[in-house]
Order: sequence, then structure tokens, then C-alpha cells
Amino acid sequence: MTDYDVVVIGAGLGGLSAAALLAKEGFRVLVCEHTERVGGCCSSFEHEGFTFDIGASIVEMAWIIDELFKRLGLRTADYMDLLTIDPIYGFVTETGERFTYPVDRDATREVIARLSPEDARAWDRFAEVGAEAINEVFGSVMCTPMQGMFDAMRIGLRNPKFLKYARYLVQSFESTLCSFFKDDRVRASMSMQSYYIGLPPALCPGYAAFLAYSEHEGIFYPRGGMISIPGGIARALREYGGEIRFNSTVRKVLLEGRRAMGVELADGTVIRSRLVLSNINAKVLYLELVGRNNLPGWARRAVESYEVSIPCPMIMLGLDSAPDLQAHHTICYGTMKEMNDAYFQYFLKGKLPDGGMMIICWPTHADSSLAPEGKHALNIVTLAPYQLAEGDWDRMKDRYLETMLDSVERRFCIDLRDHIVTARVSSPKDFERALLHPRGAVYGLNNDLFSTAMFRPGLRSRVIDGLYLAGASTHFGGGVPTTIGSGIAVSGIIQRDFA
Repeated sequence: MTDYDVVVIGAGLGGLSAAALLAKEGFRVLVCEHTERVGGCCSSFEHEGFTFDIGASIVEMAWIIDELFKRLGLRTADYMDLLTIDPIYGFVTETGERFTYPVDRDATREVIARLSPEDARAWDRFAEVGAEAINEVFGSVMCTPMQGMFDAMRIGLRNPKFLKYARYLVQSFESTLCSFFKDDRVRASMSMQSYYIGLPPALCPGYAAFLAYSEHEGIFYPRGGMISIPGGIARALREYGGEIRFNSTVRKVLLEGRRAMGVELADGTVIRSRLVLSNINAKVLYLELVGRNNLPGWARRAVESYEVSIPCPMIMLGLDSAPDLQAHHTICYGTMKEMNDAYFQYFLKGKLPDGGMMIICWPTHADSSLAPEGKHALNIVTLAPYQLAEGDWDRMKDRYLETMLDSVERRFCIDLRDHIVTARVSSPKDFERALLHPRGAVYGLNNDLFSTAMFRPGLRSRVIDGLYLAGASTHFGGGVPTTIGSGIAVSGIIQRDFA
């Protein structure tokens, strides 16, 4: 006897999306969530009257959300209110230069022309190539299973343009961007997106360079904070009869031979099911919940070989007035070299950054309801290691906060200190403890060339029958649209397997 058809481990976007689609098709679905809220890396919480986001801070390629709700037979607008963000970014340099990139492509060309007339002409070519790459090639496979090389070949045969753009899988982000733009300021203004998949420009796959274009097709923020996205999907799940249990940590995947038959919770509760769908980090799933001893040697070595993604420490500030900023996202930067150095000279050496490259998120610019009247919420995000060469995160938070505030004020001339009502630091260790992400990894697994698409853990487990995966550890990696895409893709596999 089974209690449910499907038990989902984790209420992240991938797990919730798959759960809602399966519930619509009549599956008895239960989602077990470790925390007291939905969303995982796309969530929000309240602190002293302010609402702060955890992880994700914006929505790109929002068409994937519409695709999910279309498949659910529902309308996105009935479940969440996505506010248009324009301009996309504000930029501040250490020389005091400021400018913004509007959503409109022609208006962006005019901004680039003030920096480099040659690159303004290149922008049109970049946008043309980017539109095709994002919409007709890489975006089109986001909801498509890629279980192995044969899937990749079939996708290529069905869409010849995939082969045309395959070179951007093997080129680096840096070389792709440099093939279009010559001015260091223009290159730097489009380099931060490499960290959106967790790698510096020198190591990030080239296809990600076109994220700098994709934002010009529309960028959004959900009213009520980022938790409104998983909240809307969870509401649809419940309307189709699905259940969510909060504060329910899964300790073990129950096996009969090599088949998943349910889960055991940390409190000893046993839940039987026809299949198990995991939305947690794949290394944690296989090595801890399934167990090393239950994996063939080749599978254990393969899982152990994956590197987890970078962590993402965040400083959350409540301010008593509006900050001196111009956009929802402000990028503080120097050059592309400094963006690479942040990884090679600081992150890999276990050193706290001395400032420099960072992104400032200002959600109350779009939605004033996230703070008390007249006040504002702000997040400062930068790159910093999980394991520090000197000291420990639990003792270094105050130093990190002061270093980042010094950098914002001294290097970028943005006045914050005198307006801080409340301040909170979320370190990689906090992230690990709260969300059970190993080493605070925000994008699941590293997303370099050999950890992309068919090289990532499969949506259908290759070693445990009845075990499926969704979320940041799977194809196409971490992010709002990609994890929702994984949920759409795996729900299709499950429906075919259990038809």
C-alpha cells in the first residue's frame, strides 16, 4: 500500500512545478519541505518590518512561468503579479561614472554609443544573435529533457539552429563577449551575468553571455517579493489536490532493492509512494538520502566528482529613506579582469573580498509594500568563499558587513551607513544550515562545460528506479526559469513512465 503516488523532497521551484503538473493529471502528490516556507533559493522572509529576498532577486525569461501555467490550464496573472522593471541595470564605476541600460534596445544602443560608438554598432549584431540564441535555441530546450548524448543529438536534428550556436557551448563567456565588444567599460557592464550561473567570465560557458540580451525582452519582479512566484505555484498545486508539509525534513529515501518506494522523515515518519521526486542538491540526495552504499561504484564516483556551485553571501539592509540609486539592480564594477580576479585571487584562495565587484538589489524600488512607509529594503550581493583561509563566517560577519559598506561608500560614493535601520548578514554557512545546500551552494552544482545539460544528473535517475530529479542540480542549472523548466520536463517524463 502507498500513501501517495509522488513524494517530492523540497518545495523549490522545480519540485513545486512538477508537483502541480502531476497533481493536475490526477497523481496524489505530497511535497515535504525542510523549512517553514516555499521557494528555497527563490523565497523571502520578514525581519523587523522589512521583507528581504533569499537568493533570486529578479525574473528573466518570464515566458517559462507562462508556459507552466498554460500547461496547468491557468493564467499566470491570477496567481502572481509580475511588475515590469525598467531600467534593467544601473552602473557605478570607481571613477564615479554612472549610467543605466533601459529595456528598449534602441535606447540601450544610445547609452553604449556614449561609451563607444564602435560598440554601439556591435550592440545591434549582439542583440540579433542573442535573440535567436535565447528564443530559438537555448531557451527552446529549457523544458526539454536532456538525459544523454542521444537526446542532445535529437534536439540538434530537430532544430538545425542548435548546431549553428553549438560553438557558444565550448567558447567561454569572456571570449564570446569580447568577440562583439571592444571597450572595457561595455564588456564589464555585461559581465556580471556570468555569475548568474556561478562562474567568472573566463570559465563560464559562452551561451550565458546572451543573458545580457535576454533581459531586454523583459525583466520582472513579483509583487510581494520573490516568494510570490513559488507561492503562486504552490497555490495551484493545492487547488489540484496536492499537499505541502512544512518543517518536514527527509532523512532517507526508502529503497526496495534498487527501487525508491518512499521517504523517511527526520522524526521517523515513513511515507510510502510509487515514486520519489527530489528537488534538493543531487550530491546530498545520492550520497546521503539514498546512501553511498546503495550506489554502484561508478555512480558513487560520478556523483562525488561533481563540484557544488559558488555560495552567495548577502547583506540585507533596512533603510530610513530611498538610496541614491537609479535602478532595481545596480552593478558596482571595475573591469572584466577584476571580475575574474574576484574568483581567482579571492574566492579560490579563501579570502574575503575587499569590495569591488558587487550587485545591489533594491526591491522597494518596484514594490514599496516590502518596507514600512517611507523606508526601503536593500540587498548587497558579492562573491565570497564558503571556507575562509583566516577565520570563520560565524565570527567574520561583522567584518564582512563593514568591508562591504566601506566599499559601497568609499569606492562607489553611495551613502548608506547613516540611513541603516536594521542590518543582517546571511553567510554561506547560514545558507547551508537553513536550506541544507552543501557549502551554501546557490546554483546546485557547478555549471561549467562538463557539468552542463546532458552532463548533469539525469531527470530520471540512472541507478535508482522510481527516483526522479528536478531543480538546480539538473538540466539546465540554477535560476528561476531554468528550475521551473526542469519541473516541466520531469513531469512529462513521469507521466510517460506511469501512463
